[in-house]
Amino acid sequence: MTSKVICIVLGGGQGSRLYPLTATRSKPAVPIAGKYRLVDIPISNCLHSGITRIYVLTQFNSASLNKHIKNTYHFSSFSEAFVDILAAEQTPTSGGWFQGTADAVRQSLHHLAVHEFDYVLILSGDQLYQMDFDEMIGQHVAKGADISIATIPVHINDVPGFGILQTNEESFVTAFVEKPKTGFDKLVSEVSPEMEAQGRIYLASMGIYIFNGKLLYELLQGNESTDFGKEIIPQAINEHKVLSYQYEGYWTDIGTISSFFDANLGLTDDIPQFNLFDKNYIFTRARMLPPSKISGTHMEKAIIADGCIINASHVIRSIIGIRTRIGFDTTIENCYVMGSDNYQTLEQIEESKEKDIPIMGIGDRCRIKNAIIDKNTYIGNDVCINCGDLLPNGDYATHTIQDGIAIIKKRAIIPNGTII
Repeated sequence: MTSKVICIVLGGGQGSRLYPLTATRSKPAVPIAGKYRLVDIPISNCLHSGITRIYVLTQFNSASLNKHIKNTYHFSSFSEAFVDILAAEQTPTSGGWFQGTADAVRQSLHHLAVHEFDYVLILSGDQLYQMDFDEMIGQHVAKGADISIATIPVHINDVPGFGILQTNEESFVTAFVEKPKTGFDKLVSEVSPEMEAQGRIYLASMGIYIFNGKLLYELLQGNESTDFGKEIIPQAINEHKVLSYQYEGYWTDIGTISSFFDANLGLTDDIPQFNLFDKNYIFTRARMLPPSKISGTHMEKAIIADGCIINASHVIRSIIGIRTRIGFDTTIENCYVMGSDNYQTLEQIEESKEKDIPIMGIGDRCRIKNAIIDKNTYIGNDVCINCGDLLPNGDYATHTIQDGIAIIKKRAIIPNGTII
């Protein structure tokens, strides 16, 4: 069945809520778990489900995403499989920038026309989950649906943040309300006994859709609607068979710094909700890096990626990304350190030390807590980050403070002795 499916991964808009991580990269290109990119999640779910024809749509800061896709997803020249980037482009029939999720797909339909397919799977590029799309497609076909929406049961406290669907006994959608503020009792749907016991009796849209191919063209062509969740789906409910596919596994929408931070640190739990060690592992760029070298460091609930040189005193509930260097007597707690894209040479390190300027990585005798350290940063010796009173939100030259989390910007230089 998956051979009849083509997938579109939506790269999202400007990603302003993930700033400064999106200052120089698109949302799907943001590093996650020390060695992956966010876009690897939906692509891996597709590949494990047997879906091998994938377009990734993007328009903001797409260079690093292009590079990652090009260097990661290689298939046999005898295969029809591909993962390709479709950036917003000016054509005789479009003005350029995507105006929303539906408009992005509309402007890309001519690229799909060269392929044979019956179904279009539309995914978000900034979510963390593991799903078998083959099962969802099977239900879509078996029930004769025109559109399927992946839904997840949520608690009443979460309802105002989602598009909420109501279903009948056959799981077909009868109503859709975008981020309702009142009238919750009218939106209750049938869920499993386990979900009901947890009070999760409302079905939230996960932003994952299956459309019959011909219907997708009919809905988008000659229609000025720009968004699936706010316009296309509500309009389609009365005229087409819209099916809910209930998913009860782990799923989170990584749309803010807080959700991004929590999702990453959650991976360090003894039994994380998102399992990196599952048989459906995440595909990403293969790097020929040496194993990590750790000396004299007490580690607790830590994830260490390849190619690191760590001499820290403590690393606690933290993720240390590729090629990270951490100096002596340094403490890292509740942090996501993204790592570096390259190593400094010994000559460069010696030159920096002679000039008393930081080398790439984290220096000696630092204390860093509740922080995200973006790639290729230079943090000097005796630096203290977020170790005192709660910091007010704000954006500065080298860092941003958001909800008590300090985000050190990409390529930032933090001099010796700095206190943030």
